[in-house]
Amino acid sequence: MKQLFKLILNTVPRPLLIRLSYLVRPILAFALRGNTYVDPIDGRGFNSFLPYGYGQQRSNVLSPSTLSLERHRLLWLYLKNETNFFKTKANRSKTEKPSVLHFAPEQAFYKRFKSLNHINYTTTDLESPLADVKADICNLPFEDNSFDWVFCNHVLEHIPNDTKAMQELFRVLKPGGTGIFQIPQDLNRAHTFEDDSITDKKERAKVFGQYDHVRVYGLDYFDKLRSVGFKVDEVNYTAQLSDTEIYKHCLAKGEIIPVVTKIS
Repeated sequence: MKQLFKLILNTVPRPLLIRLSYLVRPILAFALRGNTYVDPIDGRGFNSFLPYGYGQQRSNVLSPSTLSLERHRLLWLYLKNETNFFKTKANRSKTEKPSVLHFAPEQAFYKRFKSLNHINYTTTDLESPLADVKADICNLPFEDNSFDWVFCNHVLEHIPNDTKAMQELFRVLKPGGTGIFQIPQDLNRAHTFEDDSITDKKERAKVFGQYDHVRVYGLDYFDKLRSVGFKVDEVNYTAQLSDTEIYKHCLAKGEIIPVVTKIS
């Protein structure tokens, strides 16, 4: 099964993969139902999760029901338990509702965020069929200080000019607003590695972990966000969870959630 999933991920274009997954998901969720693991996003239990990975496959990480990975489930728990993102306030007008911008919306979140009546939710991407606005992250069609929340997860590692992308994220976030910018990160690496001369897809997958990645982020990622103007909180949320919770939800222990705010 691992090799089959690897072949599909590396050969099927992502927009088509998103559409096909809606057909396959109910079948997988029914076949793997059980009580060993629980997806906290929808509360459903399974005997096992599915493997996932463009290069080396990780076992037991992809939820059959929401198609969430470790990072999605961790972020969901953080938003639910530690923020006011899901909290409603009565009698808000449309202009008073928090505005949310979501880049490359993940299927695990898309319908759930879209159904929240207490926020104004906008999705954006260049290719995703789930995007409301087709846009280049380095040249966004939004006014300055437009959004209270910005989610941009596992996007920046695809962008050649990630500094420009970060500057655009800073520009459209409101003062006092919150952004969450997860990336695949090597926590044992002090400095980010990138090499523009590597253009072959197989070589990129070998060096960067995925055929369409252009760098491997190290610990200096947080300082790069700070250099753009963000205040950065490096949240190790699994440190606040028990080993039982980490096991039950199939989380990656020690993963850092980059939570940023715009001060000015």
